[in-house]
Amino acid sequence: MAARDDSTPLTTVEGIHADEVTAWFAEHVPEARAPLGFDLIAGGRSNLTYAVSDSTGARWVLRRPPLGHVLATAHDMGREHRIIAALADTAVPVPTVIGLSPDDSVNGAPFYVMDFVDGPILRNREAAELITMEARETATASMVDVLAEIHAVDLDAVGLAELGRHDGYIERQLKRWQGQWEKTKTRELPVIDAVHDRLAASIPPQGPATIVHGDYRLDNCILDSDGHVQAVLDWELCTLGDPLADVGQLCMYWTEPGDTLVAAPDAPTTAAGFGTRDDLLARYGEVSGRDLSEVDFYVAFGFWKLACICEGIVKRYQAGVMGGADGSGLAEMFTIHVANLAAAAATTLDMDA
Repeated sequence: MAARDDSTPLTTVEGIHADEVTAWFAEHVPEARAPLGFDLIAGGRSNLTYAVSDSTGARWVLRRPPLGHVLATAHDMGREHRIIAALADTAVPVPTVIGLSPDDSVNGAPFYVMDFVDGPILRNREAAELITMEARETATASMVDVLAEIHAVDLDAVGLAELGRHDGYIERQLKRWQGQWEKTKTRELPVIDAVHDRLAASIPPQGPATIVHGDYRLDNCILDSDGHVQAVLDWELCTLGDPLADVGQLCMYWTEPGDTLVAAPDAPTTAAGFGTRDDLLARYGEVSGRDLSEVDFYVAFGFWKLACICEGIVKRYQAGVMGGADGSGLAEMFTIHVANLAAAAATTLDMDA
């Protein structure tokens, strides 16, 4: 990114109070050289993520909640900041956090700032095809190994033992996301309720609680040039609970060529060179020692949860609070996607969609 000279005006970006945030940087990031520039990073559909650059070309990342219609239980910047800071000295790769603005006084909403980690983020097949075949193979193994490291974190040692309850994770998640669905739904979709009831009636036994990322996938990780995960991002859904929920979700997103039930169109893993879902499961079972015989339950849960989350995105696009994006077309696209995700969950459970 090019450096900005002293005559460059502050960038006007929706969701950023440039003067106030620049003053915050002057206090908390003394090496930053004004003027600062702010750019909304593409890809975020929930919390908003901005690249911040100074006059020397140095970069940081700022995270803040959406611009409106924020549910009380979501988008807790302080919690997300706490998790990333706690993981700094573990084997889990995370960006270095710089500071937290915990209230609305600076930017109209809480935010935190962390170091900018440079590297590819594989959001789609085109991005995946820009890295080598060898890097894609490495990324397959690295994604699994890092997930196992997340699930192996000593909760007491990092001060996260009180992050959430240790029991009843799936029951609590089903209650939470069904409640979010009821608060945000834009129309009736009976399959959501039917899948919820089936999941609630067939919860597998859950072992000891671990950190659960809650949204672990390729495009929430930054790779290095060789394909290793060098930073895990987007910890807003993190809590304590059943680690197999992360495994099921990773498999849900790990689309293979020819799949018809997909969590994300144009998935990066449809590019040649990535391992299969069976490869993921075999490696995770080997490095973690966990029983994966009930993984289809967790895949279905992942589809259903994502449908509930995406319905909230529909509502925010309709309300025009997603950082200036063209809301009408994207709201329509996500409306269709929610129905497809719910159908995928039902099919995974051998239910009629």
